[in-house]
Amino acid sequence: MEGFCVKNLKKIIICTILIISMTNHSLLTYAEESIQAPKETELFAKSAVLLDGNSGRILYSKNEDIPMPMASTTKIMTLILVLENAKLDDIITVSAKAASQPKVHLGMHAEQQFKLEDLCYSLMLESHNDSAVALAEHVGGSVEKFADMMNQKARDIGCTNTYFITPNGLDAKVSAGGKEKVHSTTAAELAQIMRYCIMVSPCKEKFLEITRTASYSFSDISGKSSYSCNNHNAFLQMMEGALSGKTGFTGNAGYCYVGALQRDGKTFIVALLACGWPNNKTYKWKDTRKLMEYGIANYEYREVFEQKTDFAVIQIPESCMVEQGEEKLWQEGEITPYMKEDSLSLLLNPEEQVKVIYNIRQDLEAPIKENDIIGTAEYYLNNKKIKVYNIYSQNEIAAIDFELCVEQVIKKILL
Repeated sequence: MEGFCVKNLKKIIICTILIISMTNHSLLTYAEESIQAPKETELFAKSAVLLDGNSGRILYSKNEDIPMPMASTTKIMTLILVLENAKLDDIITVSAKAASQPKVHLGMHAEQQFKLEDLCYSLMLESHNDSAVALAEHVGGSVEKFADMMNQKARDIGCTNTYFITPNGLDAKVSAGGKEKVHSTTAAELAQIMRYCIMVSPCKEKFLEITRTASYSFSDISGKSSYSCNNHNAFLQMMEGALSGKTGFTGNAGYCYVGALQRDGKTFIVALLACGWPNNKTYKWKDTRKLMEYGIANYEYREVFEQKTDFAVIQIPESCMVEQGEEKLWQEGEITPYMKEDSLSLLLNPEEQVKVIYNIRQDLEAPIKENDIIGTAEYYLNNKKIKVYNIYSQNEIAAIDFELCVEQVIKKILL
């Protein structure tokens, strides 16, 4: 009986070891697998984009170029324009129009005065509509003129499918040029606007400081009224490296969101439009997490620069080609091409490959100076040109002129 128990015990131990080994192998294999790109049907948002914040390249998209209302995500453009065109200690006097804005609002009244910086926190943390109009009127002179500034800034960033009417993102439409225009943007362009705000603008640090603040308290200039603001961007506590973001909702837009995350030197931006309607307020957080996790798991920086050293030596005429019998008086000159750059790091997934096409000018003639541009190196990713580097001459070739030819002929005769 004892022998039987020992044998069974050995079998149990061996089976247990095998099970643990197989389980560990399974877990290891799973950890090494990349997360698959979400299917369109797996996202709640009608339009979505995952953007590489450093390069501006779209890494994932769903209906990214369809214009849609964007609600209070509008306020990222409002804030960056205010920061770039006004001083934080400016004093703002509230107009009747600003005071009459619907909820969500600070509750200001006409002729009340505030410090501009305080209203920036009100704008972004609580998404107050009256603060947006007060800031817009202070910077632009009127809501309409500020909207012109917003549209011009959008064009400067490269957004051609975005149209701003209000500084707060409330649903709006106007007739312009015989056409009806709606306050709207696309997921691709909303992501690009956020990229400008956090990566490009000279006021990016203040933008990040404001949008990352958890809570903020202030008073009006008279000191008679006090206010407290709390940040409603739940994403800031949802993922490690969460950087910034702005929520939005209107009846036409549904729930919208644009947010950014920075981790391990990588910056990802997610933009979502029409991501559910009440009572589906949490859909935007689920979509944001899903897209951010996809980016983190699948994209790494890879060095793709080609330091080409096997350029064919280019020979071009550098003399009059006077011949004595079959002998040329002066041989053709040689150019050695080279490139000044030595690095190009791109955020890529394992399947993506970069193609390089070299173009050397075929019409080169002397004189050629050192560091003259003689061609280009074009880098392509997914059949799209993403970078162009110049190719230079490493040496000089003398000019073809009469004096040079005579000099060579005389040297040949004397020799």
